[in-house]
Amino acid sequence: MAIKQKTKSLKARSKDLSSTFFQLEVLNGKALVDEEFPDFKTKVADLGHAPLKPLPLEIFQINIGKLCNQTCAHCHVDAGPDRKEENMDRATLEKCLAIIKTVPSIHTIDITGGAPEMNPNFRWFVEECSNLGKKIINRCNLTIIRANPKYYDLPEFFAKHRVNVVSSLPYFSKRRTDAQRGDGVFEDSIQALKELNAVGYGKEGTGLQLDLVYNPTGAFLPDAQEGLQAEFKRQLKRKYDIEFNNLFAITNLPISRFLDYLIETDNYEEYMKTLVDAFNPGTVEGLMCRNTISVSWDGYLYDCDFNQMLDLRVAVKNGQRLDTFDAAALQSRSIVLNQHCYGCTAGAGSSCGGEIS
Repeated sequence: MAIKQKTKSLKARSKDLSSTFFQLEVLNGKALVDEEFPDFKTKVADLGHAPLKPLPLEIFQINIGKLCNQTCAHCHVDAGPDRKEENMDRATLEKCLAIIKTVPSIHTIDITGGAPEMNPNFRWFVEECSNLGKKIINRCNLTIIRANPKYYDLPEFFAKHRVNVVSSLPYFSKRRTDAQRGDGVFEDSIQALKELNAVGYGKEGTGLQLDLVYNPTGAFLPDAQEGLQAEFKRQLKRKYDIEFNNLFAITNLPISRFLDYLIETDNYEEYMKTLVDAFNPGTVEGLMCRNTISVSWDGYLYDCDFNQMLDLRVAVKNGQRLDTFDAAALQSRSIVLNQHCYGCTAGAGSSCGGEIS
């Protein structure tokens, strides 16, 4: 059944929501009825995780804003230059710092966006986290380093505070990269990588970590991460004398712009079937939602960045905001699952750190 037909049948089928094989998700304001796809929660329960529970909180991931200098075709955040109002303010970041200071199990601060560097409080926050001795990850789109003179010193700033730079690079060719991320992105990305290399990033013995992120450009799963990493290293070194540490292969989830693409190209059902058929039980133990809390720009709490974009807040009564952060309640919560979670358990699995198994 085509997606349009499914959407039209929504009201008629709404009474059947309790059926195991009938799923309703509202994504991007679109109602999608996945009656042929098994319930993800049931899949996980069959493995003995009923419900899925968190591990100790280790990673505090903060979406510092949706403002970005790019408008990428696959972006699950729907970020872009027009998202100026959705930027985390200083008061909210101070609340994040207070929690980081009081929860000793948090060892990593993962800053994402948008382009995080465009938040006016970004540098202050990085400095504060650095002073606390925390590991800092910054998810950089690379082109921001070349976007404006006020960002030209970012490589030196990152190096000073020992920030782990995680950068998106869809491919080692101009055609495939620009097709996904916009004209001119590849050339700016290569220049930014060279500048990061120049201050020691990706170089052996410096301790300055430079990792790349690969997302497929179409409705298919990424190839094996190990092979992709070897090929990226070989090609970038040979063509541009660029070095980096690791490559993370991340599956595109059916959310936001990528969901729009799937529907517009009539690939939604086939892609969901690919994810469901590739379900790997061995990935469940290592899902990123188990040791991570994701914070939105306006201070709400989520199990992961993907749930954040679907506004599926943590299942903690009276504890869904930074204002009411309750470490004990969060530790005992059940993780919110839905059909998009198949994307994180397909094949070798997918997390913000690449493959899971």
